[in-house]
Amino acid sequence: MKNSKFIINQGFTLIEVMVVVVILSILAVLVVPKIMDNPDKARLLKVQQDIRAIETALKLYKLDNYSYPSTDQGLEALITRTTIPPEPRQWKQGGYLDRVPIDPWEFTYNYLSPGVHHKDFDIYSQGADGQPEGTDINADIGNWHLK
Repeated sequence: MKNSKFIINQGFTLIEVMVVVVILSILAVLVVPKIMDNPDKARLLKVQQDIRAIETALKLYKLDNYSYPSTDQGLEALITRTTIPPEPRQWKQGGYLDRVPIDPWEFTYNYLSPGVHHKDFDIYSQGADGQPEGTDINADIGNWHLK
């Protein structure tokens, strides 16, 4: 028997390449929408966590000062001692938050005391558009939405 060498074609035919491209396209159509939806879910989760942290700081403020900051005093009253009446009686040195968080769309959180939705206070983000109301990603997200 002679020693024979086999010649192997190293490459893909156009049909094989097209099949792979079609399969990758189908996967992209199915997977990309699921992945692209996650940033919005992450932003919503951040808003919820920020609101809970602000609520906790407000409750600590009330324990020390017998009332929540007024709407005029705002959330800044959790960072620095306010001189806007009613002035806090026993404001905690160092404050109740390191800083007032901003929402994931770079807007400040809104604060009302007394609240419209809650008796004591409302804390909310106006969503991606920064405007009242809205739907989907532009919807208001407030402490009245949290469980």
